[in-house]
Amino acid sequence: MVNSIALKKAIDISGIKQKVLANKIGITQNSLSRKLNNKSEFKLSEVEKLCVILDIESEAKDCIFFAQNVE
Repeated sequence: MVNSIALKKAIDISGIKQKVLANKIGITQNSLSRKLNNKSEFKLSEVEKLCVILDIESEAKDCIFFAQNVE
């Protein structure tokens, strides 16, 4: 399960709009929205692209994308 709060914060910090980000990782804006809200899951390839684009390091990646308990 994705820690949506942490991922949305990383997106906000980057200044990249969700539509642009979705395009860069090869999905629609609606798909990105569903994934950010834990309605569907990110593919590993999408996680890797997001980490590069948003400059998310390994430790933060685990906390964001492989969170066990998310509120």
